[in-house]
Amino acid sequence: MTSIILASSSPYRAELLRRLQIDFKPVAPAIDERRQADEAAEAYVRRLACGKADAVAGDHPEAIIIGSDQCSECQGEILGKPGSAERAIEQLLNASGQRVTLFTAVAVHDPASGHTAVETVATHVQFRRLGRSAIERYVNTDQPLDCAGAFRAEGLGISLFESIQTDDPNALIGLPLIALNRLLGRIGVIRP
Repeated sequence: MTSIILASSSPYRAELLRRLQIDFKPVAPAIDERRQADEAAEAYVRRLACGKADAVAGDHPEAIIIGSDQCSECQGEILGKPGSAERAIEQLLNASGQRVTLFTAVAVHDPASGHTAVETVATHVQFRRLGRSAIERYVNTDQPLDCAGAFRAEGLGISLFESIQTDDPNALIGLPLIALNRLLGRIGVIRP
């Protein structure tokens, strides 16, 4: 069987992929993740998911490569990884009481055809109304500085929400397994 590589260093994505009972190797892709001028959220994550898969495919030409990326959008603003506690608090203050949409793209590079297919899943999260002190406690506890939108849904971040709407609950954490399974099935990797 062709080897499978997850183009990611995220332990959360690797944990999700293990649910499909697929043998894979994680490889951190080296790509520029900066958003292009006027790039819409969905286009941005699709480009990055494909870019990660394609970047790793160059070094592993016989492998199936899975790439994924995610960003959040609130009131028309794309929320990336905050990088600092101050920026995380600011992002969460803006999200308080708001509906935030997460766009999660997954791409699969097929070595047989050289083609990379991609799908995007939107997840809508309604945030509770949060005060500054609650947000500061959350940021100090969960340290979501490397998470799009400044929350870690697989951790304490789930307590920030009133509701979640999505076609794939795994998309919230960063790897939409339903879409991934569909893409893998198209190239002959059938689960179960």
